[in-house]
Amino acid sequence: MYLHMISSRFAAITESQKRTSIAVEEKGRRSDLFGVNVFNQKKMLQYLTKDALESLKGAMVSGSKIDRKIADQVAEAIKGWAITMGATHYTHWFQPLTGSTAEKHDAFFDLLPDGTALEKFGGGQLVQQEPDASSFPSGGIRNTFEARGYTAWDPSSPAFIYGTTLCIPTIFVSYTGEALDNKAPLLRALSAVDDAATAVAKYFDKTVTKVNATLGWEQEYFLIDKALAYSRPDIMMTGRTLVGETPAKGQQLDDHYFGVIPSRVLSFMSDLEKECTKLGIPVKTRHNEVAPNQFELAPVFEEANLAIDHNLLLMDVMDKIADKHHFKVLFHEKPFAGINGSGKHNNWSLATDTGVNLLSPGSTPMKNLQFLTFFINTIKAVDTYEELLRSSIASAGNDYRLGANEAPPAIFSIFVGTQLSSVLDELEGVSKGKLSPEEKTELKLNVVGKIPEILMDNTDRNRTSPFAFTGNKFEMRGVGAKTNCAKPMTVLNTIVAKQLRDFKKEVDILIDKKSLKKDEAVFNVLREYIKTSKRIRFDGDGYSADWENEAKRRKLSNNRNTPEALEILTSKESIALFETMNVMSEVEISARQEVDLENYIMHVQIEGRVYNELVYGYIMPAALEYQNRLIKNVAGLKEIYGAAHKKFSEGQLTMIEEIAEHVVGIKKMVDAMADARKKANALKDTKKKADSYCNNVKPYFSEIRMHSDKLEKLMDNNLWPLTKYRELLFIE
Repeated sequence: MYLHMISSRFAAITESQKRTSIAVEEKGRRSDLFGVNVFNQKKMLQYLTKDALESLKGAMVSGSKIDRKIADQVAEAIKGWAITMGATHYTHWFQPLTGSTAEKHDAFFDLLPDGTALEKFGGGQLVQQEPDASSFPSGGIRNTFEARGYTAWDPSSPAFIYGTTLCIPTIFVSYTGEALDNKAPLLRALSAVDDAATAVAKYFDKTVTKVNATLGWEQEYFLIDKALAYSRPDIMMTGRTLVGETPAKGQQLDDHYFGVIPSRVLSFMSDLEKECTKLGIPVKTRHNEVAPNQFELAPVFEEANLAIDHNLLLMDVMDKIADKHHFKVLFHEKPFAGINGSGKHNNWSLATDTGVNLLSPGSTPMKNLQFLTFFINTIKAVDTYEELLRSSIASAGNDYRLGANEAPPAIFSIFVGTQLSSVLDELEGVSKGKLSPEEKTELKLNVVGKIPEILMDNTDRNRTSPFAFTGNKFEMRGVGAKTNCAKPMTVLNTIVAKQLRDFKKEVDILIDKKSLKKDEAVFNVLREYIKTSKRIRFDGDGYSADWENEAKRRKLSNNRNTPEALEILTSKESIALFETMNVMSEVEISARQEVDLENYIMHVQIEGRVYNELVYGYIMPAALEYQNRLIKNVAGLKEIYGAAHKKFSEGQLTMIEEIAEHVVGIKKMVDAMADARKKANALKDTKKKADSYCNNVKPYFSEIRMHSDKLEKLMDNNLWPLTKYRELLFIE
């Protein structure tokens, strides 16, 4: 068995070195290929009646309901198109609280009473299905015996064909109406920010009737040869390496970042982009990331709901295309110790139906006052709810990433740059109440009017900032690579909606009761926001101990782990926020906290079990095998040289002792960890159980890893059974 494990490692290396690039046929322009597998507006014009088209557009833009007759027409049209594209099945494609997507395929097939077969797909099948709700995480909303749940069509995200299946994006709710997914709360949050932002935007442009939250995600990932990945049980079971000695060369030379893309990887990327283009995912940028074998893909900005659907679809497509090219994609936030982890930076902004980015300065003081209004309100929202925003990126995987190797820390702060900070400082000095003509001139010409010039050379970002302004958007950098963007985007859009609603109330009071002009009222309220949210602005190094101390002084939260971060979800303030904004009920919030805690427990639990398997099945047998060889060597020297053998075997004896020390240490740690797991498993309360796994089980992981990595360093390379970091990271 042991020899088989060693041979598996070297067989995987040999297999990976034989790989060559798979040719990808590239014909025509990408623009011609874009959206061919999507039932987009072009297809709607071709297949829908005028009434159906108008009704569907209304549902997409304003969320208006589609009646059954129209739904039947739309279903018939989509079915006709899908069948011509080779589709044989359809599915409601939804986002349960597992963090990924789910689907159940049904054929376009039915039998008439006379036994005649026909393709069938009506409005009922389009609008609603009933998957088993008890089989998905619900946080207690659904009992095991209460199986019914509903998926309901989301017309704002177009249907698409994936393989031979028509996929219909849907929400997922319980029989009693509570959201069992990530999409339903997101749609509510997007509606809330639309209402609030539109009302404020009308101060500056009366023609604005809708505001969309936009999102541009940046997906980081690692690509590992499939054979090498399969040779590591920890990668296959947990998505990351639980042990592994740091190689002599890592990312310190920065030679991988933006370097020439390896040929095999480039073929994978080309194939991936081709499939994404067909599915309407507007992929645009690809490059090597900082760590070896780490890469990034980014699309053009889209409306947030569609962007999130596209990101989830992308991750599934990536897995399939990677397998075709003999790769394994690692989305884990920290698959390798000592080098950069992977994030999914969420670039967020607000755009009006008149084509204006509300976080982009304009050519006039009025447009810049509009920019400042949304800019400062966003800062204020993040300051008020920074702990809640931190909770939205909490996960077992992201705990390993945050605060290490260029990832932002767990402390939320906002980077705006020194020049924009100076603008805010000047605005802070605006007089209370009515402004003098001189103040108005000073503000509009010398402060507000010059913002575009300031930003021209000030769009840099602080790489350690969790929330940075980058010229015309805010970049939320703490989101983990595996996270569904719907979670942070639901929170961000909800808190901004609440803040904008409060802002409008305050401005209207100053206009109506204090007889201030609109500009004066806006400046007065913004001035107070600048003062009260000053603590959240930080342009320095997020890694420094000085910043931790300063953040503590500023009373910013520093929730370093997931159980701590999730506690805020069920606070009175959080529940009031979500209920006031009609985004989630207390039941839905509590359910999500329960699901996230259970998910955390299961991830740490699985990692603990894999450690057991690695230590007893791989590491200790290898260490004892090598130790026995050394003992035989010493015994042989003693037989030849007698008492004089010590001067020849001193090195071997030292190594025997060191191996023994680490074998004893690793066995003690893994056994103690197993006992701690048993105690944690006995706890009934989910919060206490998660805390126990975090504080009593997980600390053993680093100790076990230390002993394992020391043994890997001591041992004969040919006897180490686990594929090494240098092989995983540098074989292309």
